[in-house]
Amino acid sequence: MSRYVKIESPSFETLISKFDTEINEAVRGYVLNTWYDHWSSVLIEHIFKSHADVLPSVGKVKGVDFFINDIPFDLKVTYLPAEYIKDKRKEKGFPVELTYLKKKAEEAKIAFDKKAKPSDIFYEIVEKMKDRNDKFCTSVLTTLKDEKLEILKEVQDNPKMLATWLYENQGEMRFGSENRLFLVLVDTDDFNSSWKLKRNLDLLKPTILSYLDDFTKQENCRPES
Repeated sequence: MSRYVKIESPSFETLISKFDTEINEAVRGYVLNTWYDHWSSVLIEHIFKSHADVLPSVGKVKGVDFFINDIPFDLKVTYLPAEYIKDKRKEKGFPVELTYLKKKAEEAKIAFDKKAKPSDIFYEIVEKMKDRNDKFCTSVLTTLKDEKLEILKEVQDNPKMLATWLYENQGEMRFGSENRLFLVLVDTDDFNSSWKLKRNLDLLKPTILSYLDDFTKQENCRPES
């Protein structure tokens, strides 16, 4: 599948044209998701490399995408992990999101498919509460949003907390101790739509370049002579 995602043209139209002749229907969703993830990451990496103080790595170097102040970095574009949010909710004494939603749906007499996958149940209840849009449902959704924003605020105030969690919970296949620069994308209006931010280069570019301007001014980020 990687040849359709990474080697072939980044054109979406080119990829779609192969669906009827080369790509099995069973894996089309996976291919589309992987294509989006790969090429949006490539474009974001190019934004970093466009900065005057960023030196691209020569060729493919494992764990190194570019250098900032002669320090090698591996760029990781990610979102606020669901497991991290789950851990923090437990730490703060918040109920499990799905359990809370199911309980409130029953109180509001909102029917949902109890045999569906947890993610589908979550989506169904949230969408039905949005559609109903009464005081009760709005209060339930606002409560969940405010709890997530509280967790996000802690991360913004102390980024090291999340960076440590990401290192400690990295998958075995990608385990490593190289320097990493995490770009964490969060849609504060709808956390579940954070993935859409990856394509919003007009929003990302000035934020990334501004970050790099500040980064390169920090004396503690310069290597010792």
